[in-house]
Amino acid sequence: MTTQDKPVMSKKQLIKSVCVALVIGAVVLITAVLPAEYNIDPLGTGKLFGFSKLYVEDGGSKIKEDDLGEVQLNFKKLKLEKLGSPINVPKPTEADNAPPLEQYTEQKDTVFVEIPAGKGIEYKFKALKYGSVKYEWATANNTVVYIDFHGEVKQDNPPENVFYESYTLAYSNNMAGTLTVPFEGKHGWYFRNDTKKDVMVTLVLKGQYKLFDK
Repeated sequence: MTTQDKPVMSKKQLIKSVCVALVIGAVVLITAVLPAEYNIDPLGTGKLFGFSKLYVEDGGSKIKEDDLGEVQLNFKKLKLEKLGSPINVPKPTEADNAPPLEQYTEQKDTVFVEIPAGKGIEYKFKALKYGSVKYEWATANNTVVYIDFHGEVKQDNPPENVFYESYTLAYSNNMAGTLTVPFEGKHGWYFRNDTKKDVMVTLVLKGQYKLFDK
């Protein structure tokens, strides 16, 4: 029978190995773990090696006020019955008029609409039936506002309670889309600002329409 002598680590070697492991662990902690997990970078190595880019505050789930402006998170639910006029306001017969032979000449405009704090304001343009209008709008500082995008039928003798048809109800800080106008008349947005600061909306229009101030 033969025996093999297995190397036995001495106490001195064991202590040395533990110390080396602790040093390596400390280096990894300072250069990688702290910058990536806690955004702590005392030696600047996290930025140098790119570990700081891995840091995400609270797992990325926290909504910052600076990112979204003065946002209200508890919005009221938008329902079908809020779309357009009440059911007791009849749709004008003029909505069924035939489309024109020619649409408005295509144009493009950028408009700035300021919404006072705690108030609402409307901005509309003129368009003919089946005209096509592309739009985009965005608020300064990404502040969320309430919007009712709607249209009113052109009538020679409009009643006191004017019929209007809503195309979109939403809470948003920006939006883009295309409207194929369902009837001749005024079309546009009601913006409501529920924050404590004035909000500027930048609106871009392109298509077959006319502005009221032109």
